[in-house]
Amino acid sequence: MTKKPSPWTELVQPDELHVAASEGPVFSSLVGSVDRASTVVFPDVKSMRERDWRSKTQYSYGLLGTPPTRRLERKLALIDGVQHALLLPSGLSAVSLVFLALLKSGERVLLPRNAYQPGTELAHMLAERFGIEVDVYDPLQPEAVPFTANTRLLWVETPGSVTMEVADLKQLAELAHARGVLVAADATWSAGIAQNVFALGADIGMQALTKYQSGGSDVMMGSVSTDDDALYERLLETHMQLGLGVSPEDCQLVLRSLPHYRLRYQAQDMAARKLATWLASQPGIERVLHPALPSCPGHAIWQRDFTGAASLFSVLFEPHIPQASIDRFVEALTLFHIGYSWGGAVSLAIPYDVRDRYPQSGGLVRFYVGLEDIDDLMADVEQALALTMNQHAINLKT
Repeated sequence: MTKKPSPWTELVQPDELHVAASEGPVFSSLVGSVDRASTVVFPDVKSMRERDWRSKTQYSYGLLGTPPTRRLERKLALIDGVQHALLLPSGLSAVSLVFLALLKSGERVLLPRNAYQPGTELAHMLAERFGIEVDVYDPLQPEAVPFTANTRLLWVETPGSVTMEVADLKQLAELAHARGVLVAADATWSAGIAQNVFALGADIGMQALTKYQSGGSDVMMGSVSTDDDALYERLLETHMQLGLGVSPEDCQLVLRSLPHYRLRYQAQDMAARKLATWLASQPGIERVLHPALPSCPGHAIWQRDFTGAASLFSVLFEPHIPQASIDRFVEALTLFHIGYSWGGAVSLAIPYDVRDRYPQSGGLVRFYVGLEDIDDLMADVEQALALTMNQHAINLKT
């Protein structure tokens, strides 16, 4: 142009086309930049026509990747020891991607009884609307898994997110692969730290990065990883078709937390074991469901396959204590807040009714131990237990 553009035109035009990889010596930082984009600009028509949206060395559209999403994917694949990782808007979205990429009408998925409830509800919705078959198995009885000729996917969650049973992923994977069945493992509890699901035979690993990787209780994100190129292509194509993008700002928050999330995980593991061990001897507590303790179903498998434990565990109250008293116990806690999504700095507690799984037991409370001083947390649980047991004794007398 020979005519000078108007100020309004100059306001709209970028000062320069920013290429994150070539910032050069002008600015150097230990922290990656947050590059946002819906439109990705090409230098010429030839480049635009030759673009390959599948390639991680190219950028073609903001939804399909920006520098922060690519950085986070590379780091997650590195942690898992695999080649490929994909980012999703939530953990449940990651579950959805696996189901939708690998299953079609008439094919069957097997879910453990202890699976994440929203994932189970998703599977049943797909069964009702799209003809995908769903069946359930007991994760503690791998030899009884009901494989059929049309089974395509075995879902494994170890341990279960509420009842905490530890499944034998290695044996389950061997049984599935002998029948040509793919294995997907929800590895959120082990967080890529305490267990390598791929070393034990999983074809796909899924995680809710909302938890420890974020660490701030302020980001929703999930991931799916694999070392299989063909599986990755199937997952990637469905990922694109469903438009499952994530925010570069959210990626940056997770990237900021990744360098120290293993240290947090290990410190919280130690604190949670101390609380769990102490709870096992307290009045009103029938059983502690912490995989690192012998009282938890599948403890021997945990000893064999895990190098650590998340700070998430459950306790069963004695059967004579009514649910109303257990609810009051949770409400009497002052440092443990009532909430579902764990992995942050603040401790949580929430009651569940699991009498279908443990018919002879009382109600269950799931604890998440955050970063508070463990002695303060134990004192908080102790005072809430004392209030609960005293009130229960009064109720029995009256």
